[in-house]
Amino acid sequence: MSKVLAVVEQRGGSLRGTAREVMTAAATLASELGSEAHALILGGPGVTAAAGELGSYGAAAIHVVEDAALEDYHPDGYPQVVTRVIRDGDYGVVLFAASAQGKDLSPRVAAHLDVPLATDATGLSVQGGEVEILRPVYAGKAFTRLTIQASPVLASLRPNVFQPREAPAAGAVHPVPFSEDPASWPTKVLGFESTGGDVPDVSEASVVVSGGRGMKGPEHWALLEQLREALGSEAGLGASRAVVDAGWRPHGEQVGQTGKTVAPKLYFAVGISGAIQHLAGMRTAGTIVAVNRDADAPIFKVADYGIVGDAFEVVPRLSQAIRELREGA
Repeated sequence: MSKVLAVVEQRGGSLRGTAREVMTAAATLASELGSEAHALILGGPGVTAAAGELGSYGAAAIHVVEDAALEDYHPDGYPQVVTRVIRDGDYGVVLFAASAQGKDLSPRVAAHLDVPLATDATGLSVQGGEVEILRPVYAGKAFTRLTIQASPVLASLRPNVFQPREAPAAGAVHPVPFSEDPASWPTKVLGFESTGGDVPDVSEASVVVSGGRGMKGPEHWALLEQLREALGSEAGLGASRAVVDAGWRPHGEQVGQTGKTVAPKLYFAVGISGAIQHLAGMRTAGTIVAVNRDADAPIFKVADYGIVGDAFEVVPRLSQAIRELREGA
C-alpha cells in the first residue's frame, strides 16, 4: 500500500507540539493501511538533531531538508520543497497540522499537486481500503465523513485532537538535498514578530482561558492572565471577536468562526455569552468551563461546568484554588 507522509513543523530547531500529533496520526493510519509512515521536516542548520525524535512516534524514515533558507517558514520555498519530496517519494497520503503554518502550507502544496485538500480533520480511518476523513461542518454543529478520489490524499489535522503516542520505529534519518533557488521566490520574508512571548499559541495550547465583553475592559485582563499562570505553562489566552474588534486584545488570540479554531483539553469561557460564531471555534474542546453573570447565556448550553456569577469575584477565587491544588500535588 502507499506510504503515509507526515509533514511536521519546527521552530528554532525544535519540534513543535503538533509534530508529534501528526506523526502519531500518520503512524496509526499507516498501520491500518499495512504500509509505512515517514516524516518530513524542513529547517535551518542543526534541525537534523531534532528530527531523530520522530522515530519514537512511528516514523520508519525521516526526511530532513536542511538549509539556511529554510530556517523560518517561507510561503514560496516550503511548498516547493514539500511538493518535490511528495512526488519523489510517491506517497499516497500526506498529513499536515492545521496550525497557522499548516493552514498556509497545505493548500499551497495541494495547488502544486492539483489535488483536493481536507482541512481541519478530527478523525482518520480506513474503510474498504480507502482513507476516510472526519471533519466538522456547519460551524461545528455537524460532522461529515469523506473520501478523496485523488492521489495523494491530503489532509490537515486539528491540533490537540490526535494525542501523541509513542510507537518506536526505525526512524532512519535521510538528508534530502536542497535544490531550490531562493532568489527565484517572489516573496521576501522580512521577519517575524512574536506577540505571545512564552505563552502557547491559542490554537495549539492544551488549556485555553478566553475572555469576552463581560471583562468590561482590557485593564481587567490581568485576572485572566493570573488564571492562565495558575493553570501552568501549557495554557494560552483567547478572546471573543467583540473583544478583538474593540481593540482590547490582538487578533492572534481571537477564537471563533472568523478567528482560530481550538480543541484544547480544557477551555475556560469567562464573560463570553456564547454567540454561534464563537462556539464554532471552541465547541470541540474536551471540557468547557463557563463563567457568566447571565444564567441564560448560550454558553451554558455547551459547557460541561457552569458558574453563574461575577467574573471579578469568581476568577480570583478559581485561580487561588487551582494554585493550591497544584502546589499540593
